[in-house]
Amino acid sequence: MHATIRATSLLLDPERHPLCPAEAAAALGHTIVFAPHPDDESLGCGGLLALLADAGVAVTVVIMTDGSRSHPNSLTHSSTRLASIREDETLDAVVALGLAPSGVRFLRYRDCGLPTEESAAYTQAIVRLHALLSKIRPETVLVPWRRDPHCDHVGTWHLLRSTVAVMRSRPRWLEYPVWAWPHAHAGDAPRHDEACAWRIDISSVLTRKQRAIAQYRSQLGRLIQDDPEGFVLEPAMLAYFTQPWELFIEPHDG
Repeated sequence: MHATIRATSLLLDPERHPLCPAEAAAALGHTIVFAPHPDDESLGCGGLLALLADAGVAVTVVIMTDGSRSHPNSLTHSSTRLASIREDETLDAVVALGLAPSGVRFLRYRDCGLPTEESAAYTQAIVRLHALLSKIRPETVLVPWRRDPHCDHVGTWHLLRSTVAVMRSRPRWLEYPVWAWPHAHAGDAPRHDEACAWRIDISSVLTRKQRAIAQYRSQLGRLIQDDPEGFVLEPAMLAYFTQPWELFIEPHDG
């Protein structure tokens, strides 16, 4: 089984995938990025967002959850305070990428609490997302990779997939990996039989991407000191996002 996964995973040996020049970003047109948490947009798509900003292409960033559960044991940073901090960090990050803060939407679902398909709230969320997409009318939608191993990443994919399915005019659909990178050998990784992968050159904006990631001080261990079990973006994880390219997955089923 492991050998089969290794042979088919699109995340192994990623530099074998086609590399598009930075100028190709403009062809995506008006783009909307759905991020499960504050920071996923910078980690997975920060370079692309910067390229779109440079090309003058309209961009919207939608943050699905409030990210308030990263430090549940902190006495100095309640979940309410942390949610507010993470929104501020997001606004600072998009400015670092060259985007206007007005292009960010916070949906403020509870961290690890996105509506699931069996709930009435799921239908309500689809109505909300459909209204947003109908108003913005993006040409391209970016969502997390469908099996990115985190409940909010998978939940974001399902909500957007259900929403786009009922739209009359469907935008181009791209998926980006975040937590799938360290699990490239596992069954969560995208396979050749379900998608293709391509990269875009972000070398010209890599410094801005790194500056955007650095705004998330609450997730980098630089802000909250009283929760040793709190979440921290470890150097090994951050290393996946220091490449001069970003990889995107385009499913065969559109």
